[in-house]
Amino acid sequence: MARWLAGRQWPVHPLAPGRKTPAANCEQCRVRSHEPSRCPCHQQGKWCHGFHSATTNLERIEACWSREPRAGVGVSCGPAHLVVLDVDAHPAQVPDRNRLLPGISIPEQVDLSGLASGFDTMALLAAYRKEANPAEDETTLRVRTPSGGLHIWYVNSEPSVRYRSSTGSSPKTALAWQVDVRAHGGYIVAPTTRTSAGTYTPLGAVRAPAPLPAWLSAELKRTGHVIQASPVPAPRPARQARLPQTGAAQALLQPLIETVRECAAFAEGTGFTEKLNRAAYTAGGLAAAGHLSQAEARQELAEAAHYARPHQTRRSESIIDAALSAGASRPFYPKGLA
Repeated sequence: MARWLAGRQWPVHPLAPGRKTPAANCEQCRVRSHEPSRCPCHQQGKWCHGFHSATTNLERIEACWSREPRAGVGVSCGPAHLVVLDVDAHPAQVPDRNRLLPGISIPEQVDLSGLASGFDTMALLAAYRKEANPAEDETTLRVRTPSGGLHIWYVNSEPSVRYRSSTGSSPKTALAWQVDVRAHGGYIVAPTTRTSAGTYTPLGAVRAPAPLPAWLSAELKRTGHVIQASPVPAPRPARQARLPQTGAAQALLQPLIETVRECAAFAEGTGFTEKLNRAAYTAGGLAAAGHLSQAEARQELAEAAHYARPHQTRRSESIIDAALSAGASRPFYPKGLA
């Protein structure tokens, strides 16, 4: 499967045997804080930092799965130009109707009794737009997950537009409740991957993703999923030479965010809460001092937390918001950024 996917120019990376999380980092990367996208291990053929190590190089792929034939397959969605809707069916408390479809007010006369999962909100969104339900789209690749959810695969046909990943319970960026978006900055479990919970099984006869429907593209844009290109900074006057350096602030924050992501390798015993709290507190302090955007930092923190603990999104976001607020009360002026 990994070779077949790479043949379609979709970068792949190994998942831990029996799990849907990436293979563990090498020992050096476990103890060293550094920017994942610039890790030298990638050039050495090592599979550190999850989707950051994804590749289409057949020699590296062959070497990896020869070492661990039981490894599952993850696909890095951004470089593959994929947008995958991850429809969840996990038991969860249904939120207020105004949070089911962000930005869409659902009148009280609409009967929502029986609504319980992402399948319901996906169908509701399609009905509001008078479009076909993506969960029933037989023209594209659909994959049943072991938990009873559904992955709906699409190809982004607009190369100039990049969509960000999101979680369906996020109060900031979400398409629908219990419908996650896997796009830039995320990965998706490949069909036929087997975990301890079961196998990711393709439905129907279609094995390739169709182009992202125009109405879904419009919904992603409406709900804030488009990643805006960073503007070219204007030249700074000499008197502003010591203004905050966002790049340096990110270099300080990113290693902390990476420690949160690394918790994905183990289900418990990683100090996840403490690491997430520390990263968010630091981000709040840096944002309060004007070194970075709190909104962007919160998005990064939420994505890292969901990557590590996908089934406790609400708790993670509560930790993030509390720590950001606490950090904001104590602006952080580290040496070199003052």
